[in-house]
Amino acid sequence: MIAELTEQVAWQAAASVPDPEVPCVTVAELGILRQVSMEDGVAVAKVTPTYSGCPATLAIELSIEAALRDAGFEARIDRVLSPAWTTDWITAEGREKLRAFGIAPPVTGSGKAALFASPDVCCPRCGSVRTIRISEFGSTACKAHYQCQSCAEPFDYFKCI
Repeated sequence: MIAELTEQVAWQAAASVPDPEVPCVTVAELGILRQVSMEDGVAVAKVTPTYSGCPATLAIELSIEAALRDAGFEARIDRVLSPAWTTDWITAEGREKLRAFGIAPPVTGSGKAALFASPDVCCPRCGSVRTIRISEFGSTACKAHYQCQSCAEPFDYFKCI
């Protein structure tokens, strides 16, 4: 019972870390924090980057380690590359937070889109599907830049991976 409680406290500390590139969501809501377990008194966080070249990976790992230490744990981060992260791992809460922040969440239900594919993306501001892709790459490599044809607002779309 105490061990489970300790793991829950460690999970909560690690799970509260915001993503540095998309600070409206936590690493848990993005699904990149896969597990936190206790091993010989050390809180071990297993983290999968959104993609192998993500420039925020080290910053995320250091932030999770700091959050665990701030919560009173000795900490270790294990980077887990397999299975590879997928946007399917973003929680419902994470998707809603992205939308509220002005980022269209990944389109689901139609399978994985190929690079440079054009899914039907809803505007996160007005909900219209009358949107066009302006650029395959938005403010980060994992997002594309779109514009709504109904409300004329530009926005980022979190690509389906």
